[in-house]
Amino acid sequence: MRVKTKTTTKRDKRDKFLPARKRLCRFCVHKIRTIDYKDIKTLEAFIRERGKIISVRNSGNCAKHQRMVSVAIKKARFISLLPYTRV
Repeated sequence: MRVKTKTTTKRDKRDKFLPARKRLCRFCVHKIRTIDYKDIKTLEAFIRERGKIISVRNSGNCAKHQRMVSVAIKKARFISLLPYTRV
């Protein structure tokens, strides 16, 4: 007769050793209300080297500020302040 044993996954192992840490939105921390499409240095931090916009999971932004960042990036691309793709 075979006995079933519980298998551990990578997530179970990780949860044992690392405490859950809350990610903070950098715009909420600094109390920034608007994100300007002309501020290229700030927007470049949210674009990968190939030109894709970084997701909420990776950037750590809240939903409100992530929407503002994506709209600002799209405006800056339209005006040619930022490239659409980088090769």
